Amino acid sequence: MTTNKQWQLAARPEGRLTDDDFTWTEETLPELQAGQLRLRNVYISMDPANRAWTNSADTYLPAVQIGDVMRATTIGIVEESKNERFKVGDALLGMGGWQEYLITDGRGFQKVPSLAGLPLTAHFGLLGHIGMTAYFGLLDIGAPKEGETLVVSAAAGAVGSIVGQIGKIKGCHVVGIAGTDEKCAWLTDELGFDAAINYKTENVYKALKKHCPNGIDIYFENVGGAMLDMVLAQVNDFARIPVCGMISQYNVKEPYGVKALPVIISRRVKMQGFIVLDYFSRVQEAYAELIPWALSGQLQYRVHVEEGLERAPEVLNMLFDGGNQGKLILKVGDE
Repeated sequence: MTTNKQWQLAARPEGRLTDDDFTWTEETLPELQAGQLRLRNVYISMDPANRAWTNSADTYLPAVQIGDVMRATTIGIVEESKNERFKVGDALLGMGGWQEYLITDGRGFQKVPSLAGLPLTAHFGLLGHIGMTAYFGLLDIGAPKEGETLVVSAAAGAVGSIVGQIGKIKGCHVVGIAGTDEKCAWLTDELGFDAAINYKTENVYKALKKHCPNGIDIYFENVGGAMLDMVLAQVNDFARIPVCGMISQYNVKEPYGVKALPVIISRRVKMQGFIVLDYFSRVQEAYAELIPWALSGQLQYRVHVEEGLERAPEVLNMLFDGGNQGKLILKVGDE
């Protein structure tokens, strides 16, 4: 018999997550039925969307209900299978949640291919929903052209760091915004960004003026709030703004009201939100470029791995405190 440990949502959080917003439970898993498999989670992807799913309002997915296992994307290993599509030892990616084990019929899960030169964590740090978000958000919506100026907020994060590097590959002048001098140095010294702005110690509006002398053609939006206002004040005609996230607003009771939206009309700006699920049918298109870029050294990625399922609420808060360096992953088992 296998004992499963899991976090269930216990309350609608207000502000930062706490352990009191969840219930820690342990249960004995039943025996497999025909068509089922038992999956042991190894890695849990910690994403801003996790926080949004705890609210009562639906997003692009239904809100997690009180008493349900906290939703999250995971990579797990099949330990037992009565499903002909999956065999013991297969690594699967899907919505496995904040738990050690789960029993599933396999729907919604896909096999994780073994890629020479890339570890299993690359499917969260470079590929999977992270890589696809960066790739399609920038290339489909941002539509970069050589010589244009690209600004990326949360640029040292998992998505932002890849966006900026793709922008450089496409010939853009790239400026990143991050929250520490260390992160800014990583962007410029290692990833090749042309400039980086520490929003905690610099005047972002003035810094954008300095580093974007020809205005802003593309703004990859991860933060929202006042940051969006400062960028909108400096966009060029026909600028494009892919809206990936607005992490500054997820923990606040009263969201910031953007004041510069009329600029969208006068500058004929395209501002478009997108969901990575819309691009899953095109995954091979993204991988055909992301993988060679990574293996050739043109594209770097960083994963920040924390350990211990019992720390899940605490670890997720790192995304909002700026405590992570790259893609935040929670390790809950051995590969």
